[in-house]
Amino acid sequence: MSTKDAMIEFRDVHKYYGDYHALRGITGTIRPGEFFSLLGPSGCGKTTLLRTIAGFEGISSGAVLVDGRDMAGVPANKRPTNMVFQSYAIFPHLSVEQNVGFGLRKDPRPAAEKAKAVDEALEMVGLKGYGKRAAHALSGGQRQRVALARALILKPKVLLLDEPLSALDKKMREQMQMELIKLQRQVGITFILVTHDQEEALVMSDRIAVMFEGEIAQLADPETLYRRPNSRKVADFIGTMNFLPARVTGEAGDTVEVEAAGFGRFGVAASQVMGGKTSEGATVGFRPETLTILFDGSAPSDRETMATIEEVVYFGDMTYYDVRIDGTQTAVRISMRNVFGRPVLDIGARARVGWSPGALVLFR
Repeated sequence: MSTKDAMIEFRDVHKYYGDYHALRGITGTIRPGEFFSLLGPSGCGKTTLLRTIAGFEGISSGAVLVDGRDMAGVPANKRPTNMVFQSYAIFPHLSVEQNVGFGLRKDPRPAAEKAKAVDEALEMVGLKGYGKRAAHALSGGQRQRVALARALILKPKVLLLDEPLSALDKKMREQMQMELIKLQRQVGITFILVTHDQEEALVMSDRIAVMFEGEIAQLADPETLYRRPNSRKVADFIGTMNFLPARVTGEAGDTVEVEAAGFGRFGVAASQVMGGKTSEGATVGFRPETLTILFDGSAPSDRETMATIEEVVYFGDMTYYDVRIDGTQTAVRISMRNVFGRPVLDIGARARVGWSPGALVLFR
């Protein structure tokens, strides 16, 4: 995609707070109509970057463009963006409709048209008929929807979401994730979400920028981030990743020959190799669901090894096993779905473990 077609463009953005370098050369684009997430641990710069788009933070150097226009010198209230804050910032002394219509106070349209816009915004977020209700009488999920309606009524080109679901309980959070996805598709505008929750970012996003220490470590779609993280640091941050020590023994064409603890010798495609050229300190990484415990009667796997069960955690639909593969020093995690008739193994049991070289990522 050419930069002229980007909704948001960052050009070598730096931000200093005194001697502290908060943003370090951020460069990249966000597409029109995209659900984009900024993901990273606390203090990585994701909220600072979001606030530079909104105009609440200036930048020290570089440029932030929104819909092709450089935002230098453009105040927050003149930008084609709106933000939903972590605290929702709902006015408790106002009704729902007064909260939603707050940004229309100086709008020159007749009162009837503004009232219609409020009703349409409430219907959009599933709160039709709630207009007269007192804001302080709403649940957490309802307050979040009011904040969304208030932001969307101004028809921004970009909606900025600063951890808007963090105050909700697990069930409500999952429900609102689905509702936000549907809402974004319905309105068709660019959503940019800040979150430290890896699962939330994977579920909701078209693309994700993983940030550490003021820099973007990897920018990719959720599947690529999960299956082909470009560094061990990203792999360790996104979901659960097992690691075993390995050694590169040779290369032939597009195949890298590897020897890994517990797995022996095998080849991996060049597309599965991340990192530099040294063979020292190499590791192979793999997700818990890419290994399989082979129960009695299971068909043979591509590759097999033996292991001892060291821990069992039962989750109803899933069982998580920590196993020590023969020839290794550390336990790895395997997730198994609890299908009807499949037993749950006991601690200390011996098990056949199936694996495939295609599921591994080599970091070196």
